[in-house]
Amino acid sequence: MLRTASRIEQLIDHLYDHDPIVESERALLVTESYQQTENQPMIIRRAKALENILGKMKVVIRPNELIVGNLATSPRGTQIFPEFSNDWLEDEFDRIEKRAGDKFIVPEQVKQDLSEAFKYWKGRTTNELATELMSPETKNAMNAGVFTVGNYYFNGVGHISVDYKLVLEKGLKGIKEEVCTALKSLDYGDPEIVKKSQTLKAMSISLDAVMNYARRLADEAKLEADRETDSNRKSELLQIAANCARVPANPATSFYEALQSFWIIQAVIQIESNGHSISPMRFDQYMYPFYKKDVENGRLDEAEAQKLLDVLWVKFNDVNKIRDEASTKAFGGYPMFQNLIVGGQDKEGMDATNPLSYACLQATANTRLPQPSISIRIWNKTPESLIHKAGEVSRLGLGMPAYYSDEVIIPSLVNRGISLTDARDYGIIGCVEPQVGGKTEGWHDAAFFNIPKVLEITLNNGYANGEKIGLSTGDFSSFTTFDQLKSAFEEQMKYFVKLLVNADNSVDVAHGERAPLPFLSSMVEGCIEKGLSLQEGGAKYNFTGPQGVGIANAGDALMAIKKLIYEDNKLSIHELKNALDTNFGKEQNQAITNSEPVGTNKDLSQLSTDELVEMLKDLLNDNDTNIKKKDTNASQPMNEKDGEYIRQLLINGAPKYGNDIDVVDQMVRKVALIYCKEVQKYLNPRGGTFQPGLYPVSANVSCGIETKASADGRFAGEPLADGVSPVSGSDQNGPTAALNSVAKLDHHIASNGTLLNQKFHPSALAGEEGLRNLSALVRSYFEQKGMHVQFNVVSKETLLDAQKNPEKYKNLVVRVAGYSAHFVSLDKSIQQDIIARTEQQF
Repeated sequence: MLRTASRIEQLIDHLYDHDPIVESERALLVTESYQQTENQPMIIRRAKALENILGKMKVVIRPNELIVGNLATSPRGTQIFPEFSNDWLEDEFDRIEKRAGDKFIVPEQVKQDLSEAFKYWKGRTTNELATELMSPETKNAMNAGVFTVGNYYFNGVGHISVDYKLVLEKGLKGIKEEVCTALKSLDYGDPEIVKKSQTLKAMSISLDAVMNYARRLADEAKLEADRETDSNRKSELLQIAANCARVPANPATSFYEALQSFWIIQAVIQIESNGHSISPMRFDQYMYPFYKKDVENGRLDEAEAQKLLDVLWVKFNDVNKIRDEASTKAFGGYPMFQNLIVGGQDKEGMDATNPLSYACLQATANTRLPQPSISIRIWNKTPESLIHKAGEVSRLGLGMPAYYSDEVIIPSLVNRGISLTDARDYGIIGCVEPQVGGKTEGWHDAAFFNIPKVLEITLNNGYANGEKIGLSTGDFSSFTTFDQLKSAFEEQMKYFVKLLVNADNSVDVAHGERAPLPFLSSMVEGCIEKGLSLQEGGAKYNFTGPQGVGIANAGDALMAIKKLIYEDNKLSIHELKNALDTNFGKEQNQAITNSEPVGTNKDLSQLSTDELVEMLKDLLNDNDTNIKKKDTNASQPMNEKDGEYIRQLLINGAPKYGNDIDVVDQMVRKVALIYCKEVQKYLNPRGGTFQPGLYPVSANVSCGIETKASADGRFAGEPLADGVSPVSGSDQNGPTAALNSVAKLDHHIASNGTLLNQKFHPSALAGEEGLRNLSALVRSYFEQKGMHVQFNVVSKETLLDAQKNPEKYKNLVVRVAGYSAHFVSLDKSIQQDIIARTEQQF
């Protein structure tokens, strides 16, 4: 293993030298296969399509690689998956290179190839079928920005972790034997035998295709070795060839083979379907036996094992995906959400920390790249040394690791019907979603539900942007008590959650009919036994997990309305409605959507109390119609100064979530519970249940664009609060108070995950004292039954300078939401959201 010190730098430079390229190879090969398999069962067509792709795609071994397996020919290149959707891509061909974030190069020949291939797919995509299955009311709600199911509406599902341990210990040949045994044991009297037999045959075809792909990699490595003049590199290539000739077909016999076997599986899952969040999960558990054996018998020392890990960590960043322009505002920074978690308990409830747990954290520190998205499980027996190591990585400023509480997640999963043994073996999928690896089809990120938008519709008696899309729950001006408003809000929430379920289930059925995934299914418990693909309910556990977005905004807004209108009589309903409809005097049009944010609260957060008082005095002195309680039905024009005064009153006249003030914290808790309790009532087409989550990825930005001004003092178009975090700038009492507020939420019911971001100035975590403070903060939060927390450790000044001089900060990685990304690759709206977050100090 020569040149390893510089190898990592060379591998990283090779990946990031240029903007990624869109490629057409997979699109052409999948189209070719589909044209040849008309009238065959869909799952057989899917297997043969994978066989065609893996048998003909160009295999590439990049310079200095030790672990091989490419998804595209070019570094960080992206393939196209026309079977899910394609119209949007053709429409955006000429804009993709000009995007503010997530740019791709699209060669002219690729455009021509794809345009030709797309002709075949007209009327055949999962997207088109899902659209046909949805009710008109559902589509109207989506168009109005109440929720989006775009993640799986346009793409593959992903969000999966297969049984990597099974692959490493039995090999694909062993899994194929299970498939063949199941096929032979089918009962000809079983009414489902036709479907089951086709599914099992498709699995067999797919497994053979992957083993053939590995042999092609081995052949390519041998060819390169024959041409190589450097003896050290020749030796490396011959070892790569030997590894790929053995795995993943056979059980791994060494740590190096196990890493190579793992990577081929990781790559092919994403070649079969473009769903992201293909997550390694408990990597330190299923890889440790190979690590331990090789270190103990002298085959590897710990330093050599670390070098192999570092090389794999770079390889994770070769995976890429193109999304439509609107989605890049919700998933900015080329994220792939490959979540890898260390620590926690084993299935018997004992601490599972091992030396590989520390080595994984070190690999993130060594490579300083956004992938894998590394996480750590914490419980009361987690060694302080592991948290200390995690803190050292946190203060590097990468936004990683994310911290998760076993004490909350394990019981929350048991409450959803998962056995205790399985629940103890959970990992994290994608952003923050708990899942049992190798046994679950979780459908996390199934939707993003805009809770402040529902409150906006409630205040307008079912109207949004001038169109009636909700229920008639009463004119706001007629409500004489806050409870009337709360009841109306609950009714609107119930209605729109039901439409959300209709949208998700429509997309779910479309994937089951048009895009079953036989290779992926072969590595998840239940599918072989049932003879069903994952998309048809084959997994042991089945869920659908839509996310609620903006609970802090909705809770703060309801608190302001309750206090200022119904308790203190400082504001009339008419004054509030007029202020919101005119964007606090900045706009006269009531429909303000799809616009850049027109204002900011940041100026307020910078004011001292005396300055704020003086500003309010000036507004009162200049305004002949100062804010005293007026008749609810009074009609009076407002100028811009009136609107700004009302905005400041909303911001400062009522308590805000995030400051450990129980009355408003309980209001936010109620908002979250309204959403969560409604979501969990429903079933999905795979025989599973819906489970709610409270995290946005970065959809709080795009949801904010769709939402008019809100009664928490937020301008129209501004981002919503991030996950369960307080509104940026409103948490003024320090990090402990913010965590105390968030811990009051019911994190157990939000079993699909909650997300809390905190931002610290680097000086806050300096030295051993800084690490001890961070550990104490995390443990204290988890003792109060918080589920998750993650930290950006970067100064506001650094982020502002990176905006102005991006060429100086190419390697700056920050936490966006449940993932990290290179800051300069983000759309400016997401950059601004990160900059605006409260910068904490201990």
